Amino acid sequence: MAEKKFTTTSGIEIKTVYTQPSSMDELPGEFPFTRGIQKDMYRGKAWTMRQYAGFSTAEESNKRYHYLLSQGTTGLSVAFDLPTQIGYDSDHELAEGEVGKVGVAIDSLKDIEILFDGIALKDITTSMTINATAPILLAMYIALAKKQGADLQQISGTIQNDILKEYAARGTYIYPPAPSMRLITDVFEYCSQEVPKWNTISISGYHIREAGSTAVQELAFTLANGKAYLKAALNKGLDINVFAKRLSFFFNCHNNFFEEIAKFRAARRMWAHITKQLGATDAGAQKLRFHTQTGGSTLTAQQPLNNIIRVSNQALAAVLGGTQSLHTNGYDEALSLPTEAAAKIALRTQQIIAFESGVTDTVDPLAGSYFIEALTDEIEAAAQLYIDRIDAMGGAVKAIEQDYIQQEIAASAYQYQNDIESGEKILVGVNRFTQPEEAATNVFRVDDAIRKMQIEKIVMLKNSRDNKAVNNSLQELKQAATGTQNLMPLILTAVEHYATLGEIADTLRHVFGEY
Repeated sequence: MAEKKFTTTSGIEIKTVYTQPSSMDELPGEFPFTRGIQKDMYRGKAWTMRQYAGFSTAEESNKRYHYLLSQGTTGLSVAFDLPTQIGYDSDHELAEGEVGKVGVAIDSLKDIEILFDGIALKDITTSMTINATAPILLAMYIALAKKQGADLQQISGTIQNDILKEYAARGTYIYPPAPSMRLITDVFEYCSQEVPKWNTISISGYHIREAGSTAVQELAFTLANGKAYLKAALNKGLDINVFAKRLSFFFNCHNNFFEEIAKFRAARRMWAHITKQLGATDAGAQKLRFHTQTGGSTLTAQQPLNNIIRVSNQALAAVLGGTQSLHTNGYDEALSLPTEAAAKIALRTQQIIAFESGVTDTVDPLAGSYFIEALTDEIEAAAQLYIDRIDAMGGAVKAIEQDYIQQEIAASAYQYQNDIESGEKILVGVNRFTQPEEAATNVFRVDDAIRKMQIEKIVMLKNSRDNKAVNNSLQELKQAATGTQNLMPLILTAVEHYATLGEIADTLRHVFGEY
């Protein structure tokens, strides 16, 4: 009988024992940053505990934000509903049935004012998971910061703004790739001058992994996308030593504990070399800073309390891997939006790791492990093979246009599902250790009536605003979109006149078309 082989989820074979000592003599905070981007890591400051939240109306989400802040959250993370993500107001026919369902509905600056009511933007960092309409939502946030009297040079946060992974894995794109890349580099350029502490993109592996990729594919495709953004900004004439400092990453953390830790270590090393090869000489521009979210697709509707253990395992791996901020999923998210109780347990998970476990007392505590060091090297080598193939195609945009990345993800997702159905991969409570299921009773549902509420707010807004100023600002935006000037100042002007998100997105649709 053949000896059973053990592998990571990416197919890397795991040896019975690792005996070769590491040759690494790197220190944290030094190039290529394998061991961490800061010399003291969490000894100086814990990661940002940023719980992802947003649902229903701005009023309801605002209540959840105040609750999370009262429980010790150190940063906000905004989830937007699908109409907001793809540039439709709540009164659009395609928005029916989706308003407020997977995130908060935002139709105008009025909603942003309500969303952050009682929250001083100068005192918090905010992450916004938004891509195709990222420039519009960022403009709304900046407009509110101005109204609050905040110093724009000091406000900080992140917009995801990563359109390439939308084409490859998620689908909430609006415009063709070329104008989408233009909008992204417009944001880079504008923020470097006006809001220099804002992270202008969060290059996301999270959704690539949720679509079914392996850990190696998540790393490779994310860094390949990152290279494409670097090159697009360089082609625009931007200084890599300036704009690259405001690039951040967003990774998934799955169940294979050691593979995930090694993935994060390999990511830092690879990015340091990529930026250096493209001309970055400033250490700040070579550092890979990243947010982590525990794996949504790993959560099971069966025996949902088991998800607390899964999330704890994943969160600990993210911390040992050196994350800069972390979101932990609620145990009930396979059933519905997280209840308040689930959100609290998720936050407490982070707090217990930070303040009770002792894993934050030293930097990169698993460094020198024969297994971790070897796995870091093997993940890097496997990811580099993918990147080399993508480079040979002409980069990530070309690889996406040729369906290469999409097909690789689909093949891995298919294999993963087969392994579950065959029993080759064990999912506790799903294909092993099962029990009769009871119907879930305590689930969070969003009332369909909120669309009517949002439509009423839009009608009131349009009756009270200066519609001539709105139309003029939209016309100026449309004209500028046919040229090459930076569109962010014009989007900001339209937002400040209370043009709706849909009106601004439609103005750009008329020029750029839809993909």
